[in-house]
Amino acid sequence: MLPTAQPVAVPTHAAPPPPPERARSQGTARVMLVLALSALGLWILHGFLPALAWAVVLAIALWPLYARLERRFPPGRHNLLLPTLMTAAVALVFLAPLAILGVQAAREAHDVAEFVRSAEANGVPAPDFLQHLPYGAAQATAWWNDNLGHAQAGSDLLHRFENNSVIGASRNFGREVLHRIVLFGFSLVALFFLFRDWRMVTEQAQVACDRLFGPRGERVARQMVASVHGTVDGLVLVGLGEGFILGVVYYFTGVPHPVLLGAFTAVAAMIPFGAAVAIAVAALLLVAAGSVKAAVVVAVAGFVVTFVADHFVRPALIGGTTKLPFLWVLLGILGGVETFGLLGLFVGPAVMAALVLLWRDFTEGHDKTA
Repeated sequence: MLPTAQPVAVPTHAAPPPPPERARSQGTARVMLVLALSALGLWILHGFLPALAWAVVLAIALWPLYARLERRFPPGRHNLLLPTLMTAAVALVFLAPLAILGVQAAREAHDVAEFVRSAEANGVPAPDFLQHLPYGAAQATAWWNDNLGHAQAGSDLLHRFENNSVIGASRNFGREVLHRIVLFGFSLVALFFLFRDWRMVTEQAQVACDRLFGPRGERVARQMVASVHGTVDGLVLVGLGEGFILGVVYYFTGVPHPVLLGAFTAVAAMIPFGAAVAIAVAALLLVAAGSVKAAVVVAVAGFVVTFVADHFVRPALIGGTTKLPFLWVLLGILGGVETFGLLGLFVGPAVMAALVLLWRDFTEGHDKTA
């Protein structure tokens, strides 16, 4: 009987660790590669970064509602109905007012064309409010009639507008509108995928924050998310409430186009001190129509509504959620709008909330890990 062959143990030798100098050079090379790829990616995506930022802001703002709906209507394995419906609802909220504005503008186009033809043929007639001025009514009316109230003045005025590149400005406006529509479409696409994959996105974000910054990074991220929620409640919802209340005031005081002006007031009220511009426009329209008392009512009502909203409601909503003094909220909003446009309404307070949180941790003298 032949002896069975015994397996020969082959010694395995682990690869020796690289020298310290080589390890440091590899680490430096990895960091440089990551920075270079990140910079290249940002450069490639820089035109779409605002669209992606808007998608993130909308996803954070609507996440509580989406999570509530998802608990009530659990999705199946391949169910994309809820993300699709939520994305379509967001698109409808933004596009419906624009559609109404477009229809109203089309209706007003005929009146504008008639005014242009009349101005070119007969001049621009003096408005009625000039005759009701407390001082200098006769002089103001005479100046208007001498400079704008005859056919030659109207024709010269229209030709001056044409010579000032109005057509070129309208073309630039059209291109800008088309660009905004394309970015809005990309925002909706990104928002759909954020709704669909929100669990994976949040888990990866938490892991990344923990590995890069430790527990403090997660605290800062949560504070920034809370600031977005507070800004949505304090700016968007309060602005819509101001626009609705003042829209009712516009209707009963006889302001022209109260629905459109109320919508404009709601959008302007989302920016601090922006509602004053809309209220001033409404009051001036009433003054131009000769309704001075109604203009005073609109001004007083607008002052009361904006004073209550800006001094009581918004500080309670934004400051209570973000634990941020309203002064820093205001500075963050104004600075964010100046730097990033409307997106700065949410980016500015989020950055200020993170900075204030880090400052509080630094001045307390110890690091919080929870």
